[in-house]
Amino acid sequence: MNGGIERTTVSAARPDWLRIRVPAGEKRESMFEMMRGLSLHTVCEQANCPNLGECFERGTATFLILGRECTRNCTFCNVSHQTPTAVDPMEADHVVEAVTKLQLHHVVVTSVTRDDLPDGGAGQFAAVIHALRKQVPDTTVEVLIPDFQGDPDALSTVLDAGPDVLAHNVETVPALYGDVRPMADYQQSLTLLKRASSKMSRVKSGFMLGLGETEQEVRALLHDLREAGCTHLSIGQYLQPSAAHHPVRAYIPPETFARWAEIAYEMGFGHVASGPLVRSSYHAEKGVF
Repeated sequence: MNGGIERTTVSAARPDWLRIRVPAGEKRESMFEMMRGLSLHTVCEQANCPNLGECFERGTATFLILGRECTRNCTFCNVSHQTPTAVDPMEADHVVEAVTKLQLHHVVVTSVTRDDLPDGGAGQFAAVIHALRKQVPDTTVEVLIPDFQGDPDALSTVLDAGPDVLAHNVETVPALYGDVRPMADYQQSLTLLKRASSKMSRVKSGFMLGLGETEQEVRALLHDLREAGCTHLSIGQYLQPSAAHHPVRAYIPPETFARWAEIAYEMGFGHVASGPLVRSSYHAEKGVF
């Protein structure tokens, strides 16, 4: 498929392809109750994910470990930015219990960023992976990790625990990091992904469109991710959580997402999820089975 990438300019109202019906079913409510009972959090709730209703009705969720308060203040993110609480020593057991109750075949575990911890929370990721391997060995495990401030030892702690997929999102093009991810470093994220790809076969990253990036910048970003060894990719539309967050610069139509998926496959990515409502862990199991 040839031709350039088209986009729409942002307007006050979301286009039809971004209008989401949130189902209110018994399974969704029981998911909320179970998570509360186990003192667990989900990124689905914290990040105002547009797929929350669908995923909860399907009995799936992305577990958010290390508490619910993030030490960073990215302007795109809806996760709470306050003083973090102590790490729950029972968190790994609670995740295992939830996975067992939900009978999940594939589990995604992510976290807030914990720059206050010596290892950035890497040990807690490893503890969760080890607990899942021991108690539910047939369940595949995907972890979506922060950058650990570039600490290679922290990354090794997670990799040595043996996840099936390791994901780390770059979120946007490097030119926008100062506005969107002021406490992160693009090259540091690429280095993390490259180190991970040298040790495992499924390495994943993701980013958003609609923040103000150009076509040339997106192409360069895709090239960088492939050079870093990424095999899996997710691309979704940025949706502004509140008036205080980074504004939406454009609503990208579905056909443009489809075109970016074609380009990514042409570059050699093995699995690409690209669409307005795609998020890093949305139908993540399709990238494993």
